[in-house]
This record gives sequence, structure tokens and C-alpha cells, in this order.
Amino acid sequence: MSGPLTGIRVVDMSRVLAGPSLTQIFADLGAEIIKIERPGSGDDTRNWGPPWLQDKDGSDTREAGYYLSTNRGKHSLTVDVGQPEGAQIIKDLVKGADFFVENFKVGGLAKLGLDYAALKQVNPQIIYLSITGFGQTGPDAPLPGYDYLIQARSGLMSVTGPEDGAPGAGPVRAGVATCDLQTGLMGAIGLLAALHHRHLTGEGQYIDIALLDTQIAGLANQGFNYLMSGKVPVRTGSWHPALAPYQPFDTADDQIIIAVGNDNQFAAMCRVIGAAHLADDQRFSTNPMRNKNRAIMVELINAQTKTMPAAHWLTGFTDNNVPASPINNIQQAFEDPQIQARGMQIEVEHPLAGTMPGMGTPLKFSKTEIEYKKSAPLLGEDTENVLSRILGKSEAEIARLRDQGIV
Repeated sequence: MSGPLTGIRVVDMSRVLAGPSLTQIFADLGAEIIKIERPGSGDDTRNWGPPWLQDKDGSDTREAGYYLSTNRGKHSLTVDVGQPEGAQIIKDLVKGADFFVENFKVGGLAKLGLDYAALKQVNPQIIYLSITGFGQTGPDAPLPGYDYLIQARSGLMSVTGPEDGAPGAGPVRAGVATCDLQTGLMGAIGLLAALHHRHLTGEGQYIDIALLDTQIAGLANQGFNYLMSGKVPVRTGSWHPALAPYQPFDTADDQIIIAVGNDNQFAAMCRVIGAAHLADDQRFSTNPMRNKNRAIMVELINAQTKTMPAAHWLTGFTDNNVPASPINNIQQAFEDPQIQARGMQIEVEHPLAGTMPGMGTPLKFSKTEIEYKKSAPLLGEDTENVLSRILGKSEAEIARLRDQGIV
């Protein structure tokens, strides 16, 4: 046994990001993921390049980085589910599956006989997860949903961007598709919870998860603060609305982040920057007072931090247990010794490129070691293997299915 989900089989009819990010988590944990793709085109993100993975000769493979980032470890099976025999292949796979994941529009798979009502007749223990923009109910259930729309509609962009009133202020999209990724994580939690329920009762079930619901829940303290106070949160740019000092500060060269979480850390920070008296100043002695007097406090701290380069301050803060960090770009992040020590950059064998890079799972298990055994698959590369190994189809049957455009 390797990964903790070894023995779990997932039929994955999701594409783009939310669903594929979920099923890649399960693939990393040892589950077998059968990725169902359209013959000839496959997952939409296969074409979302550049950049493209380069082959051993340095030429583009036309395997897009976006697709490769969320499909590691899966088995690609191309099936035309619009044909009755193609839909039957999916039903046959579901007979031996634990999870079924899809992100079609509401009602889309019912037309093909692949909705939960149909598949639970095939396998009463199947756990079926539907990912949509707005959920299976409500006035906007039929509408398509994309991460950018959800960031806007959920209120996330209203608290993201330069401080209100500052030059260039206005709503800003998060730099990664956070709504999609949160939905993938919540979907994974939901599937595992339903698996535990099945262990107890023998029953499968249906899970309805929406990007908008997920991001509303993900508003966390900002959402709760509004519900509690009735005050609408505003953009504060790079400073925190409830903690201070908790923002970038200037140094003699680069900006750094100082993230003080309590009064002891503030006192230690003041000592490091040679301004110990600030910790005794009534304007800054507690976090509520520091918030109230944030502007003058920041001016006083900046006056000190500007005198020495970032490396000097980061060493001093680290040595005195003051939370602080450089503001890395992505290259610098991957070069960070801590990130390297944690094995977060990996390489997996790839049939065209030799190897494929990737970001490893953050989960570290003491008993069930994670093994990255398979790259993101080429379109349809596992079709024959899945049809013969799992469904027992002969070479002649598979050839006929290919000739008829079913696989």
C-alpha cells in the first residue's frame, strides 16, 4: 500500500479547474482516477496555453501548463457520452467505482442518463458529486459559473485591491482561481465525509456543491464581521483591517512583510528596530490602539526600517520570534530553502518530455507515503488499458468502438 486512498476508484467527468483539482488531490493520495474526455479535444484546458510543456528536444508538446497542473496521476479515457454505447461505458465503470465527479450544467447529464438518479440504479453505493457555479437550486442554477464571476459576485473583489481612496483603487481579481480551488478542497472533504457515512450505513449519496456557496463561506472573518456589525468591509490594500502592524514596510532595498499577532511580538519588533519606547507608548500598547493609530505607527516604523536592507531586518526579526517575510515572486518562492526542504517541487515522468514538473501535496503522512507515479495523461492514452483491464473488453471490441467514434 502506498497512498492513503489506495483502492478508491473515481470516475471523473469534470474539466477545467475545480473538479480536476479535487480529483488530482485524490490521485496524489493513491486513488485511481478515470478521467473521461471528449474524443479529439478532451479537457478544455489542454488548449489553454502558452506555456506548453517542452519535449526532450526543446519543442512545444502542445500540452498546456494549465492542464498539466491539475491532472497528474489520472488515466485518460476518451468516450463520446452522447452516443448510447458511450454512456453505457460510463455506467459500466460506475459499477465498480466509489466516487463520480462532474461539473456539467444543471440537468446536462440527466439528458444522457448519467445523473445521480440513473447511476445509483447501477451502483447504489456510488457517491456522486456535482460542481456548478450556483448549485442545483435557486433562480440562477442554470447559469454557467466561472471563477472570475464568482470572485466578483461573492464580494471577494470588494475587499481585494489597493486601499479605497488610494491611486488605482478598485476591485482586483485574486492572482489564482481561488473560488475554483476552494471548491475543489470542499468537494474533497464532502466526498470523504460521505465515504465515512457509507462505511457506517452502506449508503451512497448525492453532493451538490457550488462555487458561489463556497466563496460565500470562504469570506470567513470579513463575511462574519459584516453579519455581526452591519458594516460593509472595504478594501484596505496590503494592510490588515483587524491587526497592526500587519503589512509591508520599506527597507533600504526591498519591502518586507511584518505580521505582528500580539503585544509581545510588537514589543520584540520595537526592540529589533531600535525603537523599544514605542511598545510603551499608550497609542500602540494594544492591538486595538495600534489599529486606531495605525497611520502614525506605520510612519514611525518605516522611519526605522528604511535605514537598513531587508536581509538585516529579516535576520533580526527571525532571531527574535517576530513574524516577518520577504515578498517573493514565484521563482523566489520555489528557491526558498524551506519550500525545497518540504519537497513541494516535484518531477514526474512524462512520455513526451521525459519529466514533468509539479507542486507536491502539502499532506505528509507517517504511514502512507505519497508516491507520484504518473504524469498528467496524454489525451486518451489509457483508453485501451481501462476498457480491457476494468471492463474486460477484447481488442476486437475496442477496435470496433474506435471505428464507430465511440472511444
